[in-house]
Amino acid sequence: MEFCSKCGGMLLVEGDKAPACAKCGYKFKGKLKIQSSEKIAVPDRIAVVDESKLNTYPIIEIKCPSCKQKEAYFWTMQTRSSDESETKFYKCVKCEHTWRTYR
Repeated sequence: MEFCSKCGGMLLVEGDKAPACAKCGYKFKGKLKIQSSEKIAVPDRIAVVDESKLNTYPIIEIKCPSCKQKEAYFWTMQTRSSDESETKFYKCVKCEHTWRTYR
């Protein structure tokens, strides 16, 4: 990224035209140096993780409506408009039954 020597604005390039300052309109009469300052290594393999197997959700005490177990995973999600409260989801640690509550 190059900056204007007169006002410090950013120089923009439009098609085949000479680079010009976005702030003051000064036309740059040299050649811009375009270079990358960071190389990004791309891995040969990408790991796919099944999030459901990680069980990273907190466990709370709540009665499962299916098997009556007293522990379930808990998370929230905004399923309605932003001015309404979020939806709470639960998943039983024993039978994996999932249910939700609106509050």
